[in-house]
Amino acid sequence: MDIQNVLRCIVQQDELHARWLNTLSFMENAGARKISQCEHPTEVSIIQLKHAAEEHRHAYYLKKQIGKLGTAICSTYEDKYLIAPVYTKQYLHQLDIKSCRYLKETFNLSGAALKHAAYLFVTYAIEVRADELYPIYQHTLDTMKSKVMVKSIILEEEGHLEEMIDQLAQFSPQWEQYANNVQDIERALHTEWISAIASQLN
Repeated sequence: MDIQNVLRCIVQQDELHARWLNTLSFMENAGARKISQCEHPTEVSIIQLKHAAEEHRHAYYLKKQIGKLGTAICSTYEDKYLIAPVYTKQYLHQLDIKSCRYLKETFNLSGAALKHAAYLFVTYAIEVRADELYPIYQHTLDTMKSKVMVKSIILEEEGHLEEMIDQLAQFSPQWEQYANNVQDIERALHTEWISAIASQLN
């Protein structure tokens, strides 16, 4: 089942839709926490602070959208309030681990330098995915006349992607070839995640 059909099924069922919003909120929050974990003790750029703050705000915004569905569920990120919780929780974690392994071998990095490279490449891969996922989701919401909206997130994610490209260009003139390899890792994990979600739909 492709992402459009998955989202169509989800948006039709309020309780499932609430869990989907909570799942996205969890992932935005996890992303924000990972960005913060990659920070150098003192050399923290304003862009990195901005990204972490906006990802946290996205997590909050998505959580607030659940109220538009008229349901009080999903008060926490417990498994019962997520869709495909195992795959959801492993998605970013596995992307981080596998990307770090690749970047360490490719650039012979360690410590703070490896954390910084991981922040650049992993965030880029996630922003590319967000630039694809959120517009499809918003289109589905519009088509089905849902009260839920993610347009504000779409605009900010587009800005994030441009900022990551600028930083990657400073990191390496050949950044695209390395980014493509990290994206290959992300694509495989995303496919597993969507398949796991599809398997839980009625």
